Amino acid sequence: MSLKNALLLCLLIWAANASSQILTREDSLNANLVANDRATVISGYGEIVYNRDFKLSTATADLRRNILFIGHKFSNSIFVFSELELEHALLSTEDGVARGGELAMEQLFVKFNFNPSHYMTAGLFIPRLGIINENHLPTTFNGNDRPFVEQMILPSTWREIGIGFYGPVPGIAGLNYSVGIMNGLDGSKIQGGSGLQAARGEGFEASAANLAVSGALLHYHNNLRTQVSYYYGGSAGLTKREADSLQLSYGSFGTPVQVMDANVQYLGRMVQFKVLGTAINVVDASALNRAYATNAPEWMFGAYGELAVDVLAKSKWNATKQLFVFARYEWLDMNGEIPDNGVLNPAWKQSFVVAGISYKPTRGVVVKADYVHRTTGAPNEDLVVTPFPQALPYYTSRGYFNLGVAYSF
Repeated sequence: MSLKNALLLCLLIWAANASSQILTREDSLNANLVANDRATVISGYGEIVYNRDFKLSTATADLRRNILFIGHKFSNSIFVFSELELEHALLSTEDGVARGGELAMEQLFVKFNFNPSHYMTAGLFIPRLGIINENHLPTTFNGNDRPFVEQMILPSTWREIGIGFYGPVPGIAGLNYSVGIMNGLDGSKIQGGSGLQAARGEGFEASAANLAVSGALLHYHNNLRTQVSYYYGGSAGLTKREADSLQLSYGSFGTPVQVMDANVQYLGRMVQFKVLGTAINVVDASALNRAYATNAPEWMFGAYGELAVDVLAKSKWNATKQLFVFARYEWLDMNGEIPDNGVLNPAWKQSFVVAGISYKPTRGVVVKADYVHRTTGAPNEDLVVTPFPQALPYYTSRGYFNLGVAYSF
């Protein structure tokens, strides 16, 4: 074995012990553990899920997503990262109407290493918000669904075009920072009941007349990971004349939105737990409702806690296999506070109990089974466009069973 290869092997062993994030070839490229310059790396992940709805006695089978990662190392300091995502197996068109899944870039940015510990990203990148946004591989979370709080309150995967800076905080072991500046949101698409999902730019001709900044502090101590994040951005990407006509505040940070979250993870060999809390403040929700009639809330809240135990941790198979038994409780309120011109909908206050198993027969593969019980308030009849019996009835208590397989490499 050459000296160069021996040093690379030592680095890989050290990185695998120092951080649980070295999971894929993409992670190896990100950590600059790919030996050769001008090297191209292929990686990816995917998940397939069977879902049974007990209330409706229906079931679906879905190739939920398949992601192809291609990265390239130009030198020891410059890299490119790209992920192309296909959701729900196919894209099709019937009678001129697009149906089926979605084909989208999940990320596409160039990374510049200033030194071994400080770097910058430029392009379509994922800011450090919540747990799932950056670490969304299906092999890294329990349950076939990503936590509902991080779908409906904190949108994932949330990516925008901009630049981000990352590095350690001097003098404090294990503490890292990230800051970013990117395009803002589309305030006309901040709607009651769907949070910020539709308001994201996602690299598709997003208005850059309004901007956003984000920042996070992330601390590692042995198996404990603690993070706080903050986002502040404008949502009125309009000309001054348009903003004035709609009575919206104008400027780079006009009609602002704030996003806050804090989370703690303990990722031990046998016992793991995660706790997250988040809040979103749509500062000018009343003005957005007057302009667009979208029933935007002033505040949205969410939190969850999860406990998982690897029952194989002390068995003879613990070196190659894991079997996690887990339970998670989630609570969210998409109309935590509403403006005077908003309409309260109790159905948007929800709780979830999720329990199941995650079996990992080898590194990079997981088989999952879980049960989800959702509880909500009764919907506001004034907001029901198509009532029963023309539409299916709304159940305030509902149960689902999910069975899936996922991979990452």
